[in-house]
Amino acid sequence: MISTIQKWASFVRFSHTVFALPFALAAMLVAARDNRGWPGWKTFGLILAAMVFARTCAMAFNRIVDRKFDALNPRTAKRHLPSGEISLFSAISLCLISAAGLIAASYFLNPLCFYLSPVALIAVCFYSLTKRFTDYTHIFLGIALALAPVGAWLAVRGVNVSPSEILQMTTLACAVILWLVGFDIIYALQDYEFDKSHGLRSLVVAWGPQNALAAAFLAHMVMCGLLFAFGMLCRFHIAYLVGWFIIVICLVMEHWIARRRSLNWINLAFFRLNALVGAVFLIVVAAEVIFQGGFKLR
Repeated sequence: MISTIQKWASFVRFSHTVFALPFALAAMLVAARDNRGWPGWKTFGLILAAMVFARTCAMAFNRIVDRKFDALNPRTAKRHLPSGEISLFSAISLCLISAAGLIAASYFLNPLCFYLSPVALIAVCFYSLTKRFTDYTHIFLGIALALAPVGAWLAVRGVNVSPSEILQMTTLACAVILWLVGFDIIYALQDYEFDKSHGLRSLVVAWGPQNALAAAFLAHMVMCGLLFAFGMLCRFHIAYLVGWFIIVICLVMEHWIARRRSLNWINLAFFRLNALVGAVFLIVVAAEVIFQGGFKLR
Protein backbone atom coordinates (compact mmCIF):
# COMPACT_ATOMS: atom_id res chain seq x y z
CA MET A 1 0.00 0.00 0.00
CA ILE A 2 2.86 2.36 0.81
CA SER A 3 4.41 1.80 -2.60
CA THR A 4 1.04 2.47 -4.27
CA ILE A 5 0.65 5.73 -2.37
CA GLN A 6 4.17 6.74 -3.30
CA LYS A 7 3.51 5.93 -6.96
CA TRP A 8 0.40 8.11 -7.13
CA ALA A 9 2.01 10.89 -5.11
CA SER A 10 4.91 10.85 -7.57
CA PHE A 11 2.48 10.84 -10.51
CA VAL A 12 0.93 14.16 -9.44
CA ARG A 13 4.17 15.52 -7.96
CA PHE A 14 2.54 15.85 -4.53
CA SER A 15 5.80 17.21 -3.12
CA HIS A 16 5.35 20.31 -5.30
CA THR A 17 2.33 21.25 -3.18
CA VAL A 18 4.90 23.18 -1.11
CA PHE A 19 4.79 25.89 -3.79
CA ALA A 20 1.10 26.83 -3.62
CA LEU A 21 0.14 25.72 -0.10
CA PRO A 22 2.20 28.27 1.92
CA PHE A 23 0.67 31.20 0.03
CA ALA A 24 -2.81 29.76 0.44
CA LEU A 25 -2.33 29.29 4.17
CA ALA A 26 -0.82 32.76 4.50
CA ALA A 27 -3.86 34.23 2.75
CA MET A 28 -6.09 32.26 5.12
CA LEU A 29 -4.22 33.70 8.12
CA VAL A 30 -4.59 37.29 6.93
CA ALA A 31 -8.25 36.80 6.03
CA ALA A 32 -8.90 35.46 9.55
CA ARG A 33 -6.64 37.94 11.35
CA ASP A 34 -9.53 39.15 13.54
CA ASN A 35 -9.34 35.71 15.14
CA ARG A 36 -5.52 35.60 15.16
CA GLY A 37 -5.48 33.81 11.83
CA TRP A 38 -7.58 30.82 12.80
CA PRO A 39 -10.76 30.27 10.71
CA GLY A 40 -11.86 27.13 12.55
CA TRP A 41 -11.14 23.46 11.99
CA LYS A 42 -13.88 23.02 9.40
CA THR A 43 -12.74 25.85 7.16
CA PHE A 44 -9.08 24.93 7.62
CA GLY A 45 -9.71 21.29 6.68
CA LEU A 46 -11.82 22.22 3.67
CA ILE A 47 -9.17 24.66 2.41
CA LEU A 48 -6.55 21.92 2.60
CA ALA A 49 -8.88 19.47 0.86
CA ALA A 50 -9.71 21.96 -1.90
CA MET A 51 -6.01 22.67 -2.42
CA VAL A 52 -5.10 19.00 -2.71
CA PHE A 53 -8.02 18.19 -5.01
CA ALA A 54 -7.40 21.19 -7.30
CA ARG A 55 -3.71 20.48 -7.66
CA THR A 56 -4.22 16.74 -8.15
CA CYS A 57 -6.79 17.41 -10.88
CA ALA A 58 -4.46 19.88 -12.61
CA MET A 59 -1.42 17.61 -12.49
CA ALA A 60 -3.35 14.54 -13.63
CA PHE A 61 -4.77 16.55 -16.54
CA ASN A 62 -1.27 17.78 -17.40
CA ARG A 63 0.11 14.25 -17.46
CA ILE A 64 -2.80 13.04 -19.60
CA VAL A 65 -2.62 15.71 -22.30
CA ASP A 66 1.21 15.73 -22.38
CA ARG A 67 1.72 11.96 -22.37
CA LYS A 68 2.79 11.77 -26.03
CA PHE A 69 5.35 14.57 -25.63
CA ASP A 70 6.55 13.03 -22.36
CA ALA A 71 7.17 9.74 -24.17
CA LEU A 72 9.41 11.50 -26.71
CA ASN A 73 11.37 13.59 -24.22
CA PRO A 74 14.32 11.70 -22.68
CA ARG A 75 13.89 13.67 -19.43
CA THR A 76 10.26 12.60 -19.02
CA ALA A 77 10.08 9.28 -20.87
CA LYS A 78 10.04 7.31 -17.61
CA ARG A 79 7.00 9.08 -16.23
CA HIS A 80 4.10 6.89 -15.23
CA LEU A 81 1.88 7.17 -18.31
CA PRO A 82 4.58 6.81 -20.99
CA SER A 83 6.13 3.88 -19.13
CA GLY A 84 2.78 2.16 -18.60
CA GLU A 85 3.15 2.16 -14.81
CA ILE A 86 -0.23 3.91 -14.58
CA SER A 87 -2.99 3.36 -17.12
CA LEU A 88 -4.69 6.18 -18.99
CA PHE A 89 -8.07 5.11 -17.55
CA SER A 90 -6.72 5.35 -14.00
CA ALA A 91 -5.26 8.80 -14.66
CA ILE A 92 -8.54 10.07 -16.13
CA SER A 93 -10.44 8.62 -13.17
CA LEU A 94 -8.14 10.38 -10.73
CA CYS A 95 -8.59 13.66 -12.61
CA LEU A 96 -12.39 13.43 -12.54
CA ILE A 97 -12.54 12.34 -8.89
CA SER A 98 -10.28 15.23 -7.90
CA ALA A 99 -12.43 17.70 -9.83
CA ALA A 100 -15.52 16.40 -8.02
CA GLY A 101 -13.64 16.63 -4.72
CA LEU A 102 -12.82 20.30 -5.28
CA ILE A 103 -16.43 21.11 -6.10
CA ALA A 104 -17.62 19.23 -3.01
CA ALA A 105 -15.13 20.98 -0.72
CA SER A 106 -16.14 24.34 -2.18
CA TYR A 107 -19.80 23.55 -1.58
CA PHE A 108 -19.18 23.08 2.13
CA LEU A 109 -17.07 26.25 2.37
CA ASN A 110 -19.51 28.89 1.14
CA PRO A 111 -21.73 29.62 -1.88
CA LEU A 112 -19.20 31.99 -3.51
CA CYS A 113 -16.48 29.35 -3.52
CA PHE A 114 -18.95 26.77 -4.84
CA TYR A 115 -20.05 28.97 -7.74
CA LEU A 116 -16.45 29.81 -8.64
CA SER A 117 -15.13 26.24 -8.38
CA PRO A 118 -15.81 25.35 -12.07
CA VAL A 119 -13.93 28.51 -13.10
CA ALA A 120 -11.01 27.43 -10.90
CA LEU A 121 -11.00 23.96 -12.46
CA ILE A 122 -10.90 25.36 -15.98
CA ALA A 123 -8.09 27.75 -15.05
CA VAL A 124 -5.85 25.16 -13.40
CA CYS A 125 -6.27 22.68 -16.26
CA PHE A 126 -6.12 25.13 -19.15
CA TYR A 127 -2.43 25.85 -18.56
CA SER A 128 -1.46 22.40 -19.82
CA LEU A 129 -2.74 23.28 -23.30
CA THR A 130 -1.16 26.72 -23.62
CA LYS A 131 2.33 25.59 -24.63
CA ARG A 132 0.77 24.56 -27.96
CA PHE A 133 -0.33 28.06 -28.99
CA THR A 134 1.33 30.81 -26.90
CA ASP A 135 4.80 31.80 -25.76
CA TYR A 136 3.33 33.11 -22.51
CA THR A 137 2.42 29.73 -21.07
CA HIS A 138 4.23 30.65 -17.82
CA ILE A 139 1.69 33.41 -17.13
CA PHE A 140 -1.20 30.97 -17.40
CA LEU A 141 0.50 28.65 -14.93
CA GLY A 142 1.09 31.63 -12.64
CA ILE A 143 -2.61 32.51 -12.74
CA ALA A 144 -3.47 28.91 -11.87
CA LEU A 145 -1.13 28.99 -8.87
CA ALA A 146 -2.37 32.42 -7.78
CA LEU A 147 -5.88 31.01 -7.41
CA ALA A 148 -4.65 29.22 -4.27
CA PRO A 149 -4.33 32.34 -2.06
CA VAL A 150 -7.39 33.93 -3.65
CA GLY A 151 -9.45 30.81 -3.02
CA ALA A 152 -8.24 30.51 0.58
CA TRP A 153 -9.06 34.16 1.25
CA LEU A 154 -12.56 33.81 -0.18
CA ALA A 155 -13.03 30.54 1.73
CA VAL A 156 -12.65 32.52 4.97
CA ARG A 157 -14.41 35.74 4.03
CA GLY A 158 -16.89 34.77 1.32
CA VAL A 159 -18.85 37.74 0.03
CA ASN A 160 -17.87 39.75 3.12
CA VAL A 161 -14.46 40.60 1.70
CA SER A 162 -13.81 44.35 1.98
CA PRO A 163 -12.30 46.68 -0.67
CA SER A 164 -9.04 46.88 1.30
CA GLU A 165 -8.91 43.09 1.47
CA ILE A 166 -9.50 42.86 -2.28
CA LEU A 167 -6.47 45.13 -2.78
CA GLN A 168 -4.35 43.00 -0.44
CA MET A 169 -5.54 39.77 -2.06
CA THR A 170 -4.92 41.08 -5.59
CA THR A 171 -1.43 42.28 -4.67
CA LEU A 172 -0.55 38.88 -3.24
CA ALA A 173 -2.02 37.08 -6.26
CA CYS A 174 0.03 39.23 -8.68
CA ALA A 175 3.16 38.51 -6.64
CA VAL A 176 2.50 34.78 -6.88
CA ILE A 177 1.97 35.03 -10.66
CA LEU A 178 5.32 36.76 -11.14
CA TRP A 179 7.04 34.35 -8.76
CA LEU A 180 5.79 31.43 -10.82
CA VAL A 181 6.68 33.11 -14.14
CA GLY A 182 10.24 33.57 -12.93
CA PHE A 183 10.93 30.08 -11.69
CA ASP A 184 8.96 28.34 -14.45
CA ILE A 185 11.16 30.05 -17.04
CA ILE A 186 14.20 28.69 -15.21
CA TYR A 187 12.63 25.22 -15.10
CA ALA A 188 11.85 25.38 -18.84
CA LEU A 189 15.57 25.69 -19.62
CA GLN A 190 15.83 21.92 -19.21
CA ASP A 191 13.56 21.32 -22.21
CA TYR A 192 14.74 24.15 -24.46
CA GLU A 193 16.08 21.96 -27.26
CA PHE A 194 13.22 19.46 -27.08
CA ASP A 195 10.50 22.12 -27.06
CA LYS A 196 12.14 23.99 -29.93
CA SER A 197 12.36 20.89 -32.11
CA HIS A 198 8.80 19.72 -31.35
CA GLY A 199 6.95 22.99 -31.78
CA LEU A 200 6.19 23.55 -28.10
CA ARG A 201 6.18 27.19 -27.10
CA SER A 202 7.56 29.13 -24.14
CA LEU A 203 9.46 32.34 -23.51
CA VAL A 204 12.67 30.31 -23.44
CA VAL A 205 12.00 29.08 -26.99
CA ALA A 206 10.76 32.46 -28.24
CA TRP A 207 13.43 34.68 -26.71
CA GLY A 208 16.35 32.31 -26.16
CA PRO A 209 17.69 31.20 -22.76
CA GLN A 210 19.63 34.37 -21.89
CA ASN A 211 16.84 36.83 -22.72
CA ALA A 212 14.30 34.59 -20.98
CA LEU A 213 16.49 34.48 -17.87
CA ALA A 214 16.63 38.28 -17.88
CA ALA A 215 12.81 38.35 -18.04
CA ALA A 216 12.65 35.84 -15.19
CA PHE A 217 14.92 37.99 -13.04
CA LEU A 218 12.80 41.06 -13.78
CA ALA A 219 9.64 39.13 -12.87
CA HIS A 220 11.16 38.11 -9.54
CA MET A 221 12.31 41.62 -8.71
CA VAL A 222 8.84 43.03 -9.40
CA MET A 223 7.44 40.17 -7.32
CA CYS A 224 9.65 41.29 -4.42
CA GLY A 225 8.26 44.80 -4.78
CA LEU A 226 4.70 43.46 -4.67
CA LEU A 227 5.47 41.35 -1.60
CA PHE A 228 6.84 44.46 0.09
CA ALA A 229 3.67 46.36 -0.86
CA PHE A 230 1.55 43.50 0.48
CA GLY A 231 3.30 43.74 3.83
CA MET A 232 2.70 47.48 3.96
CA LEU A 233 -0.97 47.09 3.03
CA CYS A 234 -1.36 44.54 5.82
CA ARG A 235 0.51 46.82 8.26
CA PHE A 236 3.13 44.18 9.02
CA HIS A 237 6.29 45.01 10.92
CA ILE A 238 9.80 43.73 11.57
CA ALA A 239 9.18 39.98 11.29
CA TYR A 240 7.75 40.38 7.80
CA LEU A 241 10.61 42.64 6.70
CA VAL A 242 13.17 40.08 7.87
CA GLY A 243 11.34 37.35 5.95
CA TRP A 244 11.07 39.57 2.88
CA PHE A 245 14.82 40.11 2.92
CA ILE A 246 15.45 36.35 3.13
CA ILE A 247 13.11 35.81 0.16
CA VAL A 248 15.04 38.37 -1.90
CA ILE A 249 18.29 36.57 -1.10
CA CYS A 250 16.79 33.20 -2.11
CA LEU A 251 15.61 34.56 -5.45
CA VAL A 252 18.94 36.21 -6.23
CA MET A 253 20.71 32.95 -5.38
CA GLU A 254 18.31 31.05 -7.64
CA HIS A 255 19.23 33.22 -10.60
CA TRP A 256 22.92 32.98 -9.81
CA ILE A 257 22.62 29.17 -9.92
CA ALA A 258 20.60 29.29 -13.16
CA ARG A 259 23.25 31.44 -14.88
CA ARG A 260 26.44 30.02 -13.40
CA ARG A 261 25.76 26.33 -12.97
CA SER A 262 24.87 23.44 -15.30
CA LEU A 263 21.32 22.28 -15.95
CA ASN A 264 21.83 19.59 -13.32
CA TRP A 265 21.50 22.37 -10.75
CA ILE A 266 18.10 23.49 -12.04
CA ASN A 267 16.16 21.20 -9.72
CA LEU A 268 18.06 22.63 -6.76
CA ALA A 269 17.17 26.17 -7.79
CA PHE A 270 13.63 25.18 -8.72
CA PHE A 271 12.60 23.06 -5.78
CA ARG A 272 14.62 23.80 -2.67
CA LEU A 273 14.97 27.56 -2.98
CA ASN A 274 11.38 28.14 -4.05
CA ALA A 275 10.11 25.82 -1.33
CA LEU A 276 12.12 27.94 1.10
CA VAL A 277 10.55 31.12 -0.30
CA GLY A 278 7.06 29.76 0.38
CA ALA A 279 7.98 28.47 3.85
CA VAL A 280 9.59 31.75 4.93
CA PHE A 281 6.61 33.75 3.66
CA LEU A 282 4.16 31.57 5.60
CA ILE A 283 6.22 31.71 8.80
CA VAL A 284 6.58 35.49 8.87
CA VAL A 285 2.93 36.11 7.95
CA ALA A 286 1.90 33.71 10.72
CA ALA A 287 4.18 35.54 13.16
CA GLU A 288 2.70 38.91 12.23
CA VAL A 289 -0.92 37.75 12.37
CA ILE A 290 -0.75 35.56 15.47
CA PHE A 291 1.45 37.90 17.51
CA GLN A 292 0.09 41.04 15.83
CA GLY A 293 3.57 42.30 15.00
CA GLY A 294 4.59 42.71 18.61
CA PHE A 295 5.27 39.10 19.55
CA LYS A 296 3.05 39.46 22.62
CA LEU A 297 -0.12 37.51 23.12
CA ARG A 298 -2.86 39.65 24.59
